[in-house]
Amino acid sequence: MSVSPPSDRLTPVDDAAGRTVYYDEDGDTYHVWWSGDESQSASAALVLAVASVRETDPADLETLSRRIDPDALDALFSHWARHRPGSGSVSFRFARCAVTGYASGEFRIEPPEAD
Repeated sequence: MSVSPPSDRLTPVDDAAGRTVYYDEDGDTYHVWWSGDESQSASAALVLAVASVRETDPADLETLSRRIDPDALDALFSHWARHRPGSGSVSFRFARCAVTGYASGEFRIEPPEAD
């Protein structure tokens, strides 16, 4: 499932397994949303989005569990999806990208400077 971007500044750049990945040229960041009412977990959605950003196969990325517990990430995003608190975020590095997940269901992905 894909969520519409919150503003015109985001450009759709890829469809990672049915989820649109958006690019923000001003911030050089990528964005994807997880809504909570879908069969795919938040952690799986993130891995697919980062693979899209890195232009690689998801199997070629480091395992997410090297950076954050995927079950804990899924539980946090599921909690946020049920209760939608006004704010909250979690930040970590994954596959050389800086990732921030927000209570809104958004993942912001900052790609590495250069490979």
